[in-house]
Amino acid sequence: MLKENDFVEIDYVARIKGDGIFDLTLEDVAKENKIYSKDYKYKPVIICLGKKDIIKGLDNQLIGKDLGEYKITITPEEGFGKKDAKLIKLVPTKEFTKQNIRPMPGMQMNIEGFMGKILSVTGGRTLVDFNHPLAGKDLEYDIEIKRKVTDKKEQLSGFLDILFKDYKLEFENDEATIEIKEIDGKAGEELEKEILDRIDLKKVTLK
Repeated sequence: MLKENDFVEIDYVARIKGDGIFDLTLEDVAKENKIYSKDYKYKPVIICLGKKDIIKGLDNQLIGKDLGEYKITITPEEGFGKKDAKLIKLVPTKEFTKQNIRPMPGMQMNIEGFMGKILSVTGGRTLVDFNHPLAGKDLEYDIEIKRKVTDKKEQLSGFLDILFKDYKLEFENDEATIEIKEIDGKAGEELEKEILDRIDLKKVTLK
């Protein structure tokens, strides 16, 4: 039986209930459903249970299970939250046109650092939904818990794979040296602390 802080390797296919796939780890399923991308690396992922590596509802439901295959339904409250009417806002259309952007319904845009979906454009006003695209949706996961991961280097690699596309890892005698270009200072200190909280290592050094 799996418990909090266990590392496990999983494969999954995630769907919006009654609709299509929005995330998966299986290359053959991606090809079958004509959503394959050559730029995406399809492989099982390693997560630490109880550490929010995956959405809360799925994290909670995996604790207490054994290895094997499961179909799990996640409510909006346990997934990406309910739709919040306060996050649907009117934005002056001139905010787009002064950037040479013609807003159109359905467009996904980054507006002052926040991602939003344009719902409508009426005269000088554009209605934008800043909710997460999956907010308010019931989700279904077909998931296989393949194995527990006990090797510390593999645990660390799995965690880093979630966060970064590119890094270098040297590991010997429970000491890790990690080279990551896009992190430094306080963020680096927080990463070191998070790693040591998850994995029993002697030392973590960021370069």
